[in-house]
Amino acid sequence: MKHVGAIAGRELNSLFVSPVAYAVMTLFAVLAGFFFLSGVLQFQEYVIRLQSFQAMEQLEELNLNDHVIAPFLHVMSVVLLFLVPGITMGLFASEKTNGTLELLLTSPITIWELVLGKFLAAVAFIAILVLLLALFPALLFLYGDPEWGKTAAGMLGLLLIGIAYASIGAFASSVTQSQFVAFFLAFVLLLVLWMLGFLADLGAAGGAASSDNVGDLLRYLSMADHFEGMVMGLLDTKDLAYFGVIVVAFLALTKAAVESVRWR
Repeated sequence: MKHVGAIAGRELNSLFVSPVAYAVMTLFAVLAGFFFLSGVLQFQEYVIRLQSFQAMEQLEELNLNDHVIAPFLHVMSVVLLFLVPGITMGLFASEKTNGTLELLLTSPITIWELVLGKFLAAVAFIAILVLLLALFPALLFLYGDPEWGKTAAGMLGLLLIGIAYASIGAFASSVTQSQFVAFFLAFVLLLVLWMLGFLADLGAAGGAASSDNVGDLLRYLSMADHFEGMVMGLLDTKDLAYFGVIVVAFLALTKAAVESVRWR
């Protein structure tokens, strides 16, 4: 695995050489600023409304984590769902288009080193985005009193879901030489995994006889449900294991897809 760091550095450098990285970071920061400011203003308006009605009990139940930070993280996890496929779409598809993937496969680099190196480059970029995002909740600690543990768990959840997105994006890029197809495939896979919990709720509302077992399975496979627990401050090993399994499974599929190029 001695070449993983070099491959990751090369891939990350290629992202910042092109305008793609700066465009993604700028768009992400602008959207984060917009949604964060909107959340703070809505919270302020809600507090003023409750004060005007003298709803003291409801005012005492208000907190920045549940009413500002949690909705903000949920929205930004959806934003990442759109941005990460754009980051990962060229990981392998561009190598196929340029005809350099075959050269890489005949070099001393192993397939696992190639896959992990490119994946870690995407993870590093996502980590930069999450650190950029963390500046917004940090402002609340200057003027308010959010919970440190709950906020940290939510940020960790956002990082983990971004890493899971990257593994799926890497797989999508490994099965095609078209970056557009890779983007679309990654987006569809991510959207399906995100919406499984919603489908489970629809099934439960329909009252199907077997809806309980199927619903439990769909909720377990849903990224949104596992992310929800972490945003609420719950660090459950079940959620951590879920993201670990997703990453390992899709990296294994990516490795198999890249390796199949040798036999074509």
